[in-house]
Amino acid sequence: MLGRIFSTDHKVIGKQYYFLSLVSVMIGLLLSVFMRFHLIYPDKKVKLFELLWPTGAAGGIMTPELYLSIMTMHGTLMVFFVLTTVPQGGFGNFFLPIQIGAADMAFPRLNMLSFWTTLVALLVLLGAFFVPGGAPLGGWTAYPPLSAVGQIAGPGQGDGMDMWILSIALFSIASLLTSINFIATVMELRAPGMTLDRMPLTVWGWFTTAIISLLAFAVLLAAGLLLLLDRWGGTSFFLPTGLVISDRILKNSGGSPILWQHLFWFFGHPEVYIAILPGMGLISTILSVNSRRPVFGYKAMVGAMLVIAFLGFVVWGHHMFISGMSPYSSIAFSVLTMTVGVPSAIKTFNWLGTLWGGQLRLNVAMLFALGFVSLFVAGGITGIFLGQPAMDLYLHDTYFVVGHFHLIMGVAAVFAMFAGTYYWFPKMFGRMLNETIGKIHFYITFLGVYGIFVPMHVAGLAGNPRRYPDFKEFEFLSDLTRLHTFISHTSFTVAAVQLLFLFNLIWSLWRGARAAQNPWNATTLEWSVPSPPPHDNFGGQPVAVAHGPYEYSVPGNDTDFVMQAAPAREESA
Repeated sequence: MLGRIFSTDHKVIGKQYYFLSLVSVMIGLLLSVFMRFHLIYPDKKVKLFELLWPTGAAGGIMTPELYLSIMTMHGTLMVFFVLTTVPQGGFGNFFLPIQIGAADMAFPRLNMLSFWTTLVALLVLLGAFFVPGGAPLGGWTAYPPLSAVGQIAGPGQGDGMDMWILSIALFSIASLLTSINFIATVMELRAPGMTLDRMPLTVWGWFTTAIISLLAFAVLLAAGLLLLLDRWGGTSFFLPTGLVISDRILKNSGGSPILWQHLFWFFGHPEVYIAILPGMGLISTILSVNSRRPVFGYKAMVGAMLVIAFLGFVVWGHHMFISGMSPYSSIAFSVLTMTVGVPSAIKTFNWLGTLWGGQLRLNVAMLFALGFVSLFVAGGITGIFLGQPAMDLYLHDTYFVVGHFHLIMGVAAVFAMFAGTYYWFPKMFGRMLNETIGKIHFYITFLGVYGIFVPMHVAGLAGNPRRYPDFKEFEFLSDLTRLHTFISHTSFTVAAVQLLFLFNLIWSLWRGARAAQNPWNATTLEWSVPSPPPHDNFGGQPVAVAHGPYEYSVPGNDTDFVMQAAPAREESA
């Protein structure tokens, strides 16, 4: 039993990551429901709140501090333990070795260590709810100086903040170990014939993400250690001279809170692509499989991923337009931000080119893939507004940013995860998910997320500030009450339908229809092995690759697809 739990098999570890994130997303989703409920019913007494937080919700009414701590924990869980973990740690661990013809990851024990470090990081984070002073309330960005001075800054800034920083540091270490493993696996363990231009775009997504993670999480880890030194060691990396908190003049001098913003967002903007690049590779594959056409512009898609990865590291300053930076720096960051739209547009038009003239199969995986493309475009368009320094000055601290952030990073990436779940579930567990339940889940979720986040853009344009726990004190926001009520009730509906997905997942694990080896008639190597795959993936048989990853509608072929592992075709005389 222990050998199964502490397994070095990449497939077991991939499942462990997936179910860890499933727990994380359910907690994060519940926290978001609590927030939306409080925003429209701020004075309503809820016994559950008092039961969960006797101090923060005495009498059943949520305090502003508790609201902010729930917001912080929601954002941290979703960004790190869901959006970062499922695409790379879950799907990547399970499928990358199989898709390149390897028996396992390059460093299996390091892989196991990465998962258990991630699990400890999650437990440390959740433990922040139970320490004196409660969970941190500085948002998932934890801006100094308040996050750097300790308990004197108020509730949530003591032990809860320490645990938040330790959790993120542990998560960063786990991500660095995973990145090294992924890069080594792709570079050293590809099967004969698996050249770089024959790798599926999913592998390119995981490989590119590993490179980004290796660079980005190293910076976040260093920043977290510096923040702990300010809190515990009396240093002044992020604390300026003459800082007064709670009527107390601090002795620290010479630091800068802006330094944390630079370090954090040097990680934070690439984090967007850490969450979404694996999804781009997966969506490209699903669109190709379900349109029975090769990916349009394969090399352009690979190039676009690499360019996006590079540009992701040079646009962090657009998160800091209101920090007082030089207008010349703002112009440079703005131009670079607009440049990211070029490779993003290449990918979007190539997805449309893949679909054009295809024999579309609208299964649930395909529906979520199409939903991803829709959300990616919608979220990207709103990003153009925030990339302009003059407009960002007005929109930065409003719900416009909340709507944009969730569309482009949160919901789009989650749609890719749903697509991956419906597409790869047969291979992972040997059973099929229920398609009827899946389609109900898709349509309600798709319509619902637009009903939640598009109105948030409207609220932002009206000047609705984000992070505020109660709007009733602002007369100028009174006209937005109905809008927020609509958003909240829509979010309750979307949250409820995720229980339908959870039911489908759990039911299908035990009662789902048995899956064929290749139910989608796909071409990549994972569909050439049994479902689920054996311990060493290929049963000890040597693997050789003779074809590209997306050979559909091949002239002169008996079927409409050619598997990558199929023997090479003889050239006609």
